[in-house]
Amino acid sequence: MWSWSFAWSTLPTILEALQITVFATLVGFAIALVGGFVLALGRRSSTKALSFAAACFVEFVRSTPLLVQLYLLFYGLPSVGLSLSPFAAGVLGLGIHYSAYLSEVYRSGIDAVPRGQWEAAKALNFSRGTMWRRIILPQAIRPVVPVLGNYLIVMFKETPILSAITLVEMLLAAKMIGASSFRYLEAFTLVGLLFLILSYGSSLLIRRLEVK
Repeated sequence: MWSWSFAWSTLPTILEALQITVFATLVGFAIALVGGFVLALGRRSSTKALSFAAACFVEFVRSTPLLVQLYLLFYGLPSVGLSLSPFAAGVLGLGIHYSAYLSEVYRSGIDAVPRGQWEAAKALNFSRGTMWRRIILPQAIRPVVPVLGNYLIVMFKETPILSAITLVEMLLAAKMIGASSFRYLEAFTLVGLLFLILSYGSSLLIRRLEVK
């Protein structure tokens, strides 16, 4: 049976883990935004070796499970002398994994910019940096904001997988509460509600950003 008193007693522990969940998601998303943009530019590079390397990296990351990549970062890197904390390995794994997907989002936005815009920038003798900053990116990023927002929500819901490398996020906190009390219903229900609030709140913010 549901116990409100037990549910309230578990809330502080779950809210503490919620901070880790939110922070890990935001840091991982920031890494993915930057990494995805770099990969998108790499794939468009006129240097064939760079373009090929970026394409191979994207396909490799997209074709392997996130869990395997996390295990490699957390358990595999120490064998070559590089040890990462659970949080560092988790956000790096999320960032690298989703940077491969965001690179395709960026690439689709850049490819959607009309060819005439590129030719006009060259005809007006704009520098390459000015062309990208003032003409191409403003037209390429705005249409893909909803897609970027969708990936942010997906990343929120992917954070429970970080418990596999011992990062105490909300789901692992709920499991630990259940294991110590043999009561799982309250903790897992609270975690589900918090994920719903986070995801829905994020979707509203993204919608406002899209309109703006």
